[in-house]
Amino acid sequence: MKPLPRLLYPPAWSIAAKVSVALLSTALVPMSFNAYYNLRHSLEAAEGSEYRKLELLATSTASRLDQLIIDTQRVVIQVSSERNVVSFLAATKPEAKEAFRPAAQSVLKNVFGSNPDYDAVYLMDRKGRCLASTDPSFVGQTYSFREYFQQAIEGHSYISSILMGKTTGRAGLYLSNPVRSDSGEIVGVAVVKIKEKDIGKIVNALSRDSKSYAFLVDQQGVIISHLDKSLMYHSLAPLSPETQKRIAADKRYGFTQVESLDLPQLAAVMVGASEPSHSSYYSQLKGKRQIVGLAPLEVVPWVLGVNKSEALFSAPLNRLIWQNSRSLIVVGAIAALIALLLARSIANPIHSLTKAAQALKQGDFDHEAGGNCDFSQDLSKASYTQDDIGQLVRVFLQMAQEVKVREQKLKQQVIALHIEVDEAKKAHQVAEITGTDYFQQLQQKAQQLREQALGHLKGEGGMGRGGERKQEWGNK
Repeated sequence: MKPLPRLLYPPAWSIAAKVSVALLSTALVPMSFNAYYNLRHSLEAAEGSEYRKLELLATSTASRLDQLIIDTQRVVIQVSSERNVVSFLAATKPEAKEAFRPAAQSVLKNVFGSNPDYDAVYLMDRKGRCLASTDPSFVGQTYSFREYFQQAIEGHSYISSILMGKTTGRAGLYLSNPVRSDSGEIVGVAVVKIKEKDIGKIVNALSRDSKSYAFLVDQQGVIISHLDKSLMYHSLAPLSPETQKRIAADKRYGFTQVESLDLPQLAAVMVGASEPSHSSYYSQLKGKRQIVGLAPLEVVPWVLGVNKSEALFSAPLNRLIWQNSRSLIVVGAIAALIALLLARSIANPIHSLTKAAQALKQGDFDHEAGGNCDFSQDLSKASYTQDDIGQLVRVFLQMAQEVKVREQKLKQQVIALHIEVDEAKKAHQVAEITGTDYFQQLQQKAQQLREQALGHLKGEGGMGRGGERKQEWGNK
C-alpha cells in the first residue's frame, strides 16, 4: 500500500500507531472537552468581571459627580433662602437694594469661598439681569436667554449642562433656584457655577491609568467632558435640526452647529441610559473596536462612560486562553510520551514474535543459540515480564522448542522411512524381474544345462579321459 493511503487508512496502521492513537484519544479527547468547558466558563467569568469592573468604575465616578451636584444644589437652595438675599432681591426701591447689597454680597462671598470648585455665585432679578456676583464681570449682564434662568424664574430648581460662559468664556455647570419673598412670590434667581475643569478632574481621574479613560455626555448625546479636549462639545450621533436650533438659541456650547463624531452604536446605548451597563462599538477615530462601561447620573440626565480598547480588554482573556492551552499542550505531550512508550512496550515483543515466527517457519530459529539476534534478545527480555505479553512470549518459546523436537523426530522418522522404502523398492524390482516369462525361460534353460552337464559327467565317469573331460567341462 502506498504511504499516503496507508496513512489515511487506520486498519493498515501498525499496532504501535493504533495503540498510541487509542491511548492519546482516550486521554486527550475527554481532557480537551473538559478544558474547553472550563475555559469557556472561565472566559465568561473573566469577561463578566472585566465588564463589571468598567461598570463599577463608571458608577463610582458618576456617584462622585452626583455628590458634587447634590451638595451644590443644597448650597443654591440655601443661598436662595438666605434672609439677606431675599431682602436684597425683594427690595423695590434702589435705596433699599443698596442697603441690603453688602449683606447679600457677603453671603455670596462666603459660599464662594467654601468650595474651590465654584467658579461664581451670583443673583439675578426677574428679568435675568445680574445684580450681585462674586465675579464683578457678571454684574449688569443679562442671562435671560439661558435655560437655567428660564426654568428657575418659573419656579423650578434647575441643573444645566456644561455651558460655555458668555461673559468669561469659561465653561461650567450652572445650578439655579428661584428666590421667593415671604409671600411666596418669585423675586429673582440664585445661581452657583461649578468649574468645568473641576468636573473634568473627577471624570478624568481614571485617565491616570492609560489603559482606560472616562468621558461624560449630556442628555443630547453631546460630550461635555473628555480627556481629549478636541472632542469636547461633539455629539455622538448627528443631532436633529430642532435640537441644533435650540442649542444655538441657548448658546449652550459656544457654537452655532454641533459636529457629530458619527458613533451611532455608542449613542444608542448611552443617550437616555437608565442603569449601569456595558457595550462595544467601532471607533472611527481610533480605527478599532472599543469597550465601554456605562453609568447614568441620578440627579441629571447625563451618562458617564469608561472606555477601554478591546485589545486591552481582551488581554487578560488571551492570557487565560494561553495558560489553558499551555497546560493542555504540556499534559498532551506527557500523555503522548507515555502512550508511545506503552505502545512500544507492546509492539516490540509482537514484532519480535513475528520475526521469530518467520524464522521458525524457515527452520532457522534457535532461541538458545540465537542470542545475538535482536528479536531473540527482545524475546528474552519480554519473557521475564509477568504480564500477558510475557506469558505469550513464554508460550511461544515453549512451542518453538516443542516444534524443534518434533521436527528432529520427524527427520529421523523420514530417514528410517526412506531406508524401508528403498529396501521395499529393491525387493519389488527383484520380484518384477524374477516374475517375468523371459526370466522363467532362462531359469529353465539354465536348469536343463545343469542337468545335461551332470548327465555327461555320470556317463563318462569310468573312462580314462574322464578326469581331463571333467577338467575341461569345468573350464567351460
